[in-house]
Amino acid sequence: MEDRIYDFTALLSSLLAVIIIFFIGSIIRYHRRYVRLQRERITAEIKSLENERKRIATDLHDSLGPLLSTVKLNMTSIEVNDPRDKQIIAKSGKYIDEIITSMRQISYDLLPNTLERRGLIEAITEFTNHIGHNDLLEVNVYAMNKITPDPEKDIHIFRVIQEIIHNTLKHAGATKLDIGFSEDEKELLILVHDNGKGFNVEKAKQNSSGLGLKSMEIRMDIMHGSVSIHSVPGEGTHYYLRIPLG
Repeated sequence: MEDRIYDFTALLSSLLAVIIIFFIGSIIRYHRRYVRLQRERITAEIKSLENERKRIATDLHDSLGPLLSTVKLNMTSIEVNDPRDKQIIAKSGKYIDEIITSMRQISYDLLPNTLERRGLIEAITEFTNHIGHNDLLEVNVYAMNKITPDPEKDIHIFRVIQEIIHNTLKHAGATKLDIGFSEDEKELLILVHDNGKGFNVEKAKQNSSGLGLKSMEIRMDIMHGSVSIHSVPGEGTHYYLRIPLG
C-alpha cells in the first residue's frame, strides 16, 4: 500500500513538474515573441521615418528651394519708381532669403546632403561643426583607415552618432568627445568616448523614451551590429559599435 502511495506521489510530482516546465516555457516563448514583435514594429517605424525624412528633404531641396529663388528673382526684376514700393520689395526679398535659409536648415536636419555626396566621416564632421557648440564641446572625428561607403547603413550610423552627440551635449557635461572609425575585412568598429560625468546605463535604458538609447540599439539590430555602452560616474562614457560589412 505504501509503495502504491509512493508511486502515485512520484507520478503526481513528475506531472506537476512537467506542467510547470511547460508553463514556464510558454511564458518564455510568449515573452520572446512579444520582444521580437516590438522590435519589428520599432524597426518598421524607423525605416518609415527615414523614408519620409528623405522624401520631405528632397521636396524641400529640389522643389521649394528653386521655386522660392525664382519668385525672388521675378520680384526684384519689377521696376518701380515709388520709394515705398522699393522698400517693400527689398523687405520681401529679405524675408524670402530667411525662408530659404530656414528651409535649407530643415532639409539638412532631415537628411544631410554631405552624407550622400562625400560620405559618412565628412557628414559627421560637418554635423559637429554645424551644431555650433565648439566653445562648449570639442569634438574630434577621425578614421584610422579608409571607410567603405554603404548608403543603407551609413544613414543609421549617422543617426546613432547624432544621438550620442545630442546626449553628450544634453546630459554628460563633457568638454571633449572623440569619435574614431576603424575598418577591417569583416567589420566597421566605431569608438566614441567623452570626458563627462558618466551615467547609469541600465537605468537610462529603462527610462529611455522615444528615439533614444532604445532606438540606437534597434538601428544597430537593423545593421546586424551591436553597441556596448560602458560608463562610470565621474569617469566619462565609452560607446563601442561593431557593424559587420557586406
